[in-house]
Amino acid sequence: MTAELVRGQNHPLPHTRLDIGVSAGRPVVAAVTLSDEDGRVPGTEWVAHPAQPALPGVEVSRQATADHLLAVDLNAVPASVHRVTVLLALPMGPGCPVRFGAVAAPFVSVGAPDGPETASYTVTGLDSESAVVAMEFYRRQGGWKVRAVGQGYAGGLAACLADQGLDRAGELAAVVHEAVAPGLSRTVGTPPPRTAEVRRNAAAAATTGDPGPCADHGPALGTTSDTGPRPVDPANPPPPAGTHGGPVDYTHPRRQSAAPPPPAVPPAAPGRPPVPVAGDATGWSMEERLYNQVWGMFEDLARTTAAYRSAVDFADSRLDQELDRALSDPHSRIAGTAGGAREAARARHGELTGRAREVLDRDLDQLTAESEVVEPALPPAFARWDSPVWQSYRVPTEMPMALRLGDLHLPERPGLRIPMLVRLPLERGLWVDSGRSAPESAVVPDGTRLRALAMDTAVAHATRLLAVHPAGEFTVRVIDPAGAAARSLTPLVRSGVLDEPPAAGAGGVSAVLAKLTQRVDLVQMAVRGGAADALPPDLDTARQLLVVNDFPHGFDDRAVTQLRYLADEGPAVGVHLLMVADREDASAYGPVLDPLWRSLLRITPVPDDHLADPWVQHLWTYEPPAVPDGRDVLGPVLARVAEARRTWRR
Repeated sequence: MTAELVRGQNHPLPHTRLDIGVSAGRPVVAAVTLSDEDGRVPGTEWVAHPAQPALPGVEVSRQATADHLLAVDLNAVPASVHRVTVLLALPMGPGCPVRFGAVAAPFVSVGAPDGPETASYTVTGLDSESAVVAMEFYRRQGGWKVRAVGQGYAGGLAACLADQGLDRAGELAAVVHEAVAPGLSRTVGTPPPRTAEVRRNAAAAATTGDPGPCADHGPALGTTSDTGPRPVDPANPPPPAGTHGGPVDYTHPRRQSAAPPPPAVPPAAPGRPPVPVAGDATGWSMEERLYNQVWGMFEDLARTTAAYRSAVDFADSRLDQELDRALSDPHSRIAGTAGGAREAARARHGELTGRAREVLDRDLDQLTAESEVVEPALPPAFARWDSPVWQSYRVPTEMPMALRLGDLHLPERPGLRIPMLVRLPLERGLWVDSGRSAPESAVVPDGTRLRALAMDTAVAHATRLLAVHPAGEFTVRVIDPAGAAARSLTPLVRSGVLDEPPAAGAGGVSAVLAKLTQRVDLVQMAVRGGAADALPPDLDTARQLLVVNDFPHGFDDRAVTQLRYLADEGPAVGVHLLMVADREDASAYGPVLDPLWRSLLRITPVPDDHLADPWVQHLWTYEPPAVPDGRDVLGPVLARVAEARRTWRR
C-alpha cells in the first residue's frame, strides 16, 4: 500500500533501487543533489541536472517537462553521501509561470522499478516560490528512509542550491536554465477538445503568434477547469491519437494533476457574510475537503485572534506613552489640563480596542457559523462521540487520512471548538498525562479520579482507532500491571476486540514487550532487505496499538528500555504507544526517560492549555474527547468492530 506522505513525514524504504515519478502539469526542471553527513553539497559534481544528467547511482531528465522519471540506486551512490535530495524548479522562458502558486501542485511518487509505489507526496502550500525541495532520502541506522520536505524558495533554483551549502550556486542555476531553454521551444501542451469554439479561438490566436511554450493550452480530455468539463461538439469530435489533428497525448485521460475545485458556495446577500458550506475546501474526496476545511478554520481562528491581541497590545502601549507624556509635561500640570489629557488618552484606547473587538467578534461569529455547519458533516474519524454518525456506524473498508484527538479553543471565545486532527498513520505515540498539570486555581479531580479519567480517555482513543480502521488492520494490546484499570477497560474486554486479555504482573509486561520488540526487529529487517515475503507466517502484520496503564509501576529497567525502543522505532513499522502515566511518578529514573516523554504527544484527561503554537505564540486549550453521560456509545461501536473482525478471520 502506498504511503501518502504529508510535509515532514518520513517512511522506510524497502528497496534501494528507485524510480521517482514527477507529475507537475506544467514543464518543470528536475535535479538531484548529494549531500555529506553535514547536509552540505560540496561541489557541482555532486549535483545531477539537465546539463549533467548522470552521477553514480543517479540519473535525471535532460529537459524541462511536465512528467519526469528519475532513477536512483542508493547502493551505488558514494559512501560519503548521507542524503539524496530531489529538487524541482520552474524554467525561465516566455509564457512560463514564475511561481508554483500559479500552477498545479507537483506530485512526486517513489517505488521500485516495475513495482508498486512505496510513497507519494503532493507538494502543496506553495505560492511565490519558483523552486522547491520536494523529497529527500537519508541514511538511518543502516537503511534508507524517504521524507516529504516541501521547502520552497522564492529566490528560485539559485537560492535552493545555496541553502544546501553549494558555492557559486547562481552560476550552476544559470547553466541549468540555459540547458533546458532549447527544449522549451519544442514543448507542446495537451490539446484541448476540438470544439468549434476552440477552433475559432485557435485561428484567432494564429494571427497573433505563439503564446509561448509554457502557456496554458487548456485541460486534458476528461479533466475539469474552473468552469467544469468542456463539452465535446458531437459534429466535430477530437481527432484520434496519431492523426494530423494535433500531437499525440500520452497522458491518462482521467489523470488530474490537481485536486478538483471546491463546491460552489451560495452567493451571500448584500452586506452579509458568505453562507458556510461543509466541505468548502479543495480535496480529492469529501473527507479530504473536510480535513482541509477544519485546518483552515484553525488557521483563521489563530490569525484573527493574533491580530486582535496585537491591536490590543498596540493600544495599551500607546496609552502608556500618552499617559507618560501627560504626567511629564509641566505645562499641563500647571494649566490643570493633565486630567483631560488622561481622559482623552483613555478614550482613544477604548476606541482602538473596541474596533479591534468588533472585528474579532465578526470573524468569530463567522467561524462559529461555519463550525455549526461543518461539525454535523464530519465522518466518524473526525466526529465527536455525541455525533449521530456513531448511531449508524459501519466498519470502514479504507483507512481515514486523520483522527480526532479532541478539541482546541482560545480564551477569546471558549465555546468555539476546533477539532484537533492528527494524520494517520500516527507518527508519534500518545501520552495521556494522569498527573496534576492544571493551575492550582483550576478544579481538578483528586489523584485517584484523575488516573481513572486518564484511562477512560485512553480507552476512548483506542476505540476510535479500532473503529476507523478496516477489519483486521488494527490490533490493540493492553498492559495493566496491577489490574487497576479493570473498570475502564470493560468496554474493550467485554466486546471481544482484544486478542489477549490485559497483561498483568511482571511476567505479563515482559511477554508483551518482548513480542512487540521482536515484531519491530523482524519488520525492520524485512523492509531493509526487501524480503517482506520472508516474515514468519504467524506474525501479526496488522498495525499494533499498545495501551500501557500506570507507567512505570511494574516496569523494570529492561522493560523501560524496550518501551523506549518501541516509542522510537515502532511508528515506522506500525507499532504505536498509548501511555497513561504521571511523569512525576517516573522521576526515580531521572533524565533517562526524558527522550521517551519528548517522543510522545502529550494530551490530558481534563482541559489544559499546554499546547503551544510556535506560529502565533498562542497557548491553545486542549479539550479531551467527551463520551456522553448516560449513553453507551463505545459498546455498540466495539461490538460491530468485533463482529467484523470475526467475519474477516473466517
